[in-house]
Amino acid sequence: MPQLMPDPWFAIFITSWLTLMMLAPKKILSHKILNEPNPKSTKVQQNPWTWPWL
Repeated sequence: MPQLMPDPWFAIFITSWLTLMMLAPKKILSHKILNEPNPKSTKVQQNPWTWPWL
């Protein structure tokens, strides 16, 4: 049963996983958040919740 022999695919799996873990955070963190919330401009509106069946 060739799927039980880890030699052919295990090295490819580890290499691709390490490559992904090394490159992905750099690409993800390089994006800039355009709409950062500003606490002065955001208004918090609190509406009371009414339950019509009570």
